[in-house]
Amino acid sequence: LKHHLSHPGFSSAASSCFLPARAHHPRPKASRSSQHTHARADFLSRRVPSIRQAAMKLQHSTHETYNERNTTVLEAKVEEHWDEGASLLKHLPGKKDGQPNMFFPELQGAIFCGHVVTDLDSIAGSIGAAHLYGGVPARASEINTETEFALEHWGAELPVPVESLLQATPERNVCLVDFQQQSQLNKSIPMGNIVGIIDHHALQSNTIVTEKPIFVDIRPWGCMSSIIAHNYAVQERFLPKHIAGMLLSAILSDTLNLRSPTTTTWDERVVAMLVQHLKVSDVNELAARQFRAKSHSLSLMTPYSLVNGDVKMFKFNGGEDGATAYTVAYSVIETTDADASLARAADIFPEMRAVKLADTSVDAVLLAVVDIVNLTSTLLVCGRIEGSLALAAYGGELEGDEGDALLKLPGLVSRKKDFIPALTKAVKGGWVPPRSVVEEHLKPDLKRSRSMANVAKGKVVVDYTEEPSGKLVRRE
Repeated sequence: LKHHLSHPGFSSAASSCFLPARAHHPRPKASRSSQHTHARADFLSRRVPSIRQAAMKLQHSTHETYNERNTTVLEAKVEEHWDEGASLLKHLPGKKDGQPNMFFPELQGAIFCGHVVTDLDSIAGSIGAAHLYGGVPARASEINTETEFALEHWGAELPVPVESLLQATPERNVCLVDFQQQSQLNKSIPMGNIVGIIDHHALQSNTIVTEKPIFVDIRPWGCMSSIIAHNYAVQERFLPKHIAGMLLSAILSDTLNLRSPTTTTWDERVVAMLVQHLKVSDVNELAARQFRAKSHSLSLMTPYSLVNGDVKMFKFNGGEDGATAYTVAYSVIETTDADASLARAADIFPEMRAVKLADTSVDAVLLAVVDIVNLTSTLLVCGRIEGSLALAAYGGELEGDEGDALLKLPGLVSRKKDFIPALTKAVKGGWVPPRSVVEEHLKPDLKRSRSMANVAKGKVVVDYTEEPSGKLVRRE
């Protein structure tokens, strides 16, 4: 600790983590003729570790954007924070030192596991945190095609199911990554086993409850993997390239190439650090290939998987005294081809209603199709309660009938920063379900309201006829 405090580039923060002081100085872009110098600096940094720092300075002084075209937001952010990324990179050792991490003994040997409906951030974070703190990575559920792409691209191994690890050692400690809600916890993880949480989400009403103090690292950043990568630099730990690549891919995914409103300056600095650490020649191409892989999986997914693939439950307290609670299931489909997903809306609406029918505690189900290219969204509204709540939260005008409607959400792309806060404000502001719908539900001879007439039916099973891995479909 004394060693870290003595670093001139570090300062103590209220969050008890040490953050590099900002020292960014604008610099002119280099000419195309400087490419040879840039390449030599890159060569020297790889071949002669003893002059790595000097080579990085030379590389920085000749750095330019990747291609002769309009600079993208992603490129601009990497360029803007190049110096700060280089400053962070200086604190990453060039080789593994073999020393265990002694700062956090409670995490040593623990299982690092993300949330169910596993995404890239939870997998990358579990891999990165397990290596940093001396534990074992695990997955809470099966992965999507975007995560498959990242694992293959960076040569990382798929973490084993958390159930198998706990079956072998039931008393093993567990550190949660990328979540802290009970509804997102794999059922095999006992609450008493939880010794840590590393996350970047808001604390909601259904947060994990523990009997004793635990390790907590929660920051208002755009991606949990940014926190992990930053911790490698702060703790001056060796960061293997395959793990660095997974962390970079996760940050690009969670922040929509640094364009999401959840993106912070620290996410941008960490991306600049990782781009230099990995010597990524074209970060735009990496992001494009990654998102194409994600969109490809959507075209193969069944309506059930589209609705339930990335759904999260949120509780909102309303009424004069805040005693009235409403539960909303909010699904998100992020895609580069929004029109293709919206073309399947007729099949998606019945599955949305099935969520409400299967869980009587759910008052409303909403699904946002997020266009990650044009940074806009379209909300699928499957009933009158949903329509009333959506208009109260977002305004605008519904397109379609009371049962199957769409609502344009221009400029809104983040569930955490755009979608949920608007719902919270609407409920706290006095929104209540339409009286006519409530009265219909109270009639003894009516099992469900008119807007619940078209509901997906049948048992959900795994169909192996089209894919070896199987698809989740409904069978009568």
